[in-house]
Amino acid sequence: MATITSLGIGSGLDLNGLLDQLQDAERGKLAPITRQQEQQEAKISAYGKIQSSMDKFQDAVDALNDPKLYQSLSANVRGDEVSATTSADAMPGSYRVEVTALATSGTLASQRVTDSDTALEMGGATQLRLDFAGQDSVNIDVAANSSLEDIRDAINAHKDSGVSASVIFDGEGYRLALSSSETGLDASVTGFSLVDADGADVATPPFASDTAQSGQDAALTVNGIAITSASNSIEDAIQGVTLNLGELSLGAGETASSKVTVERNTLKVREAIGDFVKAFNDVKSTIGTATNFDSESGVAAELVGDSTVRTIENRMRSVLTSGVAGGELATLTQLGITMQSDGTLKMDDAAVSDLAKKSPDALSDFFTGVEGNDASQGLASSLSTTLEQLMSKNGTLGNAINGAENRIDSLGERYERMESTIERTISRYRTQFGRLDAMIAQMNSTSSYLTQQFDALDYQLGRK
Repeated sequence: MATITSLGIGSGLDLNGLLDQLQDAERGKLAPITRQQEQQEAKISAYGKIQSSMDKFQDAVDALNDPKLYQSLSANVRGDEVSATTSADAMPGSYRVEVTALATSGTLASQRVTDSDTALEMGGATQLRLDFAGQDSVNIDVAANSSLEDIRDAINAHKDSGVSASVIFDGEGYRLALSSSETGLDASVTGFSLVDADGADVATPPFASDTAQSGQDAALTVNGIAITSASNSIEDAIQGVTLNLGELSLGAGETASSKVTVERNTLKVREAIGDFVKAFNDVKSTIGTATNFDSESGVAAELVGDSTVRTIENRMRSVLTSGVAGGELATLTQLGITMQSDGTLKMDDAAVSDLAKKSPDALSDFFTGVEGNDASQGLASSLSTTLEQLMSKNGTLGNAINGAENRIDSLGERYERMESTIERTISRYRTQFGRLDAMIAQMNSTSSYLTQQFDALDYQLGRK
């Protein structure tokens, strides 16, 4: 039998076209698997969005589960430009702060030299000694015949020099200018001198300290009590409060007066509860989008009828509506937070603000549990436990995501197996078509031969 190198050559039939049609029909069997893979991927994406919104809700719940939130204080300032911040040790109260002096840095300049980059006659000096008003001197190594710029660089390279150095031009020549790194009288630089290897002053230095301005401490009174500070950031002049005088501008003989009031930070509590309500409603909105069914178009979202989502909603709703025991407040409704018909929460800002101002301890008991009562678990505590269980790797949501991922893996293996089966089937069809093509070609050849023989016989018999 003759060998056929291309389907249809021997028979004249469109066997390649027929084979393509058969292949398309066979590969159509893969479409349902592809659709199932896409459905599972869409589910994972929807689960991921729900998990993301639940993570944010968890953050809001954890914020309410911190007892320090309800004891937080803030410092309000009226008057001149003094600012104040509080720590956990602050106590409510009102304080009159009067500032008469700000802490400043000491400055010092050298005598004038002609050039800043010309080597100085050091007189055998190997170090520069810096003197301060209330602390030990600092010795800095300098090279022989250093220029003014070299000395500046040596000072700035010494991390414990206590000053910052620069070279300035005063219109006639160059000076080494020093400024104390810290404010206050004790840190004020008072002089410098060149010294030799034995620590003795060089008798005739080429430059020496000249213009000096001493640093000073801040001076203020708090409720009439005099206070001094080397820094303009003053801690514990009021318990748990840091006063910052940095924005003040005081002239000679002037006094800046401010009233500092330390009170409960009701705004922080209101914002935390508001964030809790918003975060829960965001979870509800995300779930609603993932489970929506459009009756007009007949289009269903990825998680319509999904049991995982129903479990999540039911567990959260159960905690929110069950209330807590052991405290003055027992339900969200008593806080001014109500659940609407669509399952979202609505907050009465005025009611929550009033509770934050008048009953912060009751709010703390409601959300975090009554202190010392092991049987009392606050709403935030219960919700936090529930959310951790739902979102853990082996929890409701984690298992659902793992299940969808496993189904995708299984469908991928099934796709590969079916694809291999289809390839074998098409290969078998191609072999069979090749044989058919060769058989028809052989039959056509035989038919042509016989026709020729019959024509020749007719010719011999005189029929033609």
